Amino acid sequence: KRAKEQEFLRLKQGQMSVMEYAAKFNELSRFAPNQVATEEMKMDHFEQGLRGPIKRMIAGHVFTGFQEMYQEQLK
Repeated sequence: KRAKEQEFLRLKQGQMSVMEYAAKFNELSRFAPNQVATEEMKMDHFEQGLRGPIKRMIAGHVFTGFQEMYQEQLK
């Protein structure tokens, strides 16, 4: 369990698509509940792992929740 938590903490999008990254993020986030205790924390952690160009694209946007943020990446 600790190894999965560490994997989550180090998770970055890298060469994954946004959809693949989100799936891995959701899979591993259950091993680090303190890191995603609120929607804001979850969105922040997800955004930090995104590649630079994608991260810049969503900068300044205000999202009401993780699902909305994720859906915006698929457009």
